[in-house]
Amino acid sequence: MASLTGFIKTLFYIVLFYYLFKFLMRIFAPILMQKAVNKMQQKMQEQYRQQQEQQQDRTSKSQQSMPKEKKKVGEYIDYEEIK
Repeated sequence: MASLTGFIKTLFYIVLFYYLFKFLMRIFAPILMQKAVNKMQQKMQEQYRQQQEQQQDRTSKSQQSMPKEKKKVGEYIDYEEIK
């Protein structure tokens, strides 16, 4: 008989733990998920900012290193009119 009461007691604790865990997860899971989403969003924004800065650096370096040349049309050729 002692083993039967111990088995029932253990089974009761397992079921109690299961429902307690389920209840706590309903409360804390949305909070944890929101924190994870916010963290990912911050990482993505930081990565986007870094890419934008790199792109701006590339364009500014290319503009600085290559000054704009005046438009060269070519040599002047004097044509004679033939009649």
